[in-house]
Amino acid sequence: MQQEEFLPTLAAYLMEAARKNDGKAPSERDLAEHFSVSRGQVREALAILEAMQVIERRAKSGIYVNGGSGGIEAMSFFARFGLPLENRQIFEAVEVRKIHEIKAAELAALRATDENFTRLRDVLTRSEERLKAGEGLDQLDQEFHLEIVRATQNTIFLNICTSFYALSHNRLKVYFRSPERNRQSHEEHVQIFDALLRRDSALSSALMVSHLRGAMSYWTELLEPAGQG
Repeated sequence: MQQEEFLPTLAAYLMEAARKNDGKAPSERDLAEHFSVSRGQVREALAILEAMQVIERRAKSGIYVNGGSGGIEAMSFFARFGLPLENRQIFEAVEVRKIHEIKAAELAALRATDENFTRLRDVLTRSEERLKAGEGLDQLDQEFHLEIVRATQNTIFLNICTSFYALSHNRLKVYFRSPERNRQSHEEHVQIFDALLRRDSALSSALMVSHLRGAMSYWTELLEPAGQG
């Protein structure tokens, strides 16, 4: 079994086993036997999960699943592969993302380069084309918001926000099925772009606040596991 396929399968199994055993997961040997793979492959996968804070190893005790205490990397991993996230994790992620994007709009108005504006303009042009064709803006919505973060010229900021968008990877298409949502989102993007172009940091930030109003319900819907809600 390839590591890319094995990793989410192992994570799902560890979570289920830990629920039945007070958070403790099976040993490396038991996992290798269960999946019919080498202990080396299990050890490598566990190291990745430990780095993402999905699990922790306790000396002379074993392997434990962290539950809701994992980091943003763990949350992104869970969401990407359809593993469940706790409601608390979702709401906390939503809150932090909202704060980040509002600040990003303020900084982007001051720091954006001609190249950033060219890319944003291109996203808006392609968005208009997709709207005319009756297609959703899921991918372009992500491109627009991440380009604003990129325009802050802060690489760490961009990496953090990219992780938050990874959380919604499998749900953006669901959210943008609504033609009304697509059109409204595009119109608000145009307004934000115009404010950025005028280098008006206060207006850019205010428009982003308005755009993200109701962000808790917005991102909860995006992150909600398929089949619920």
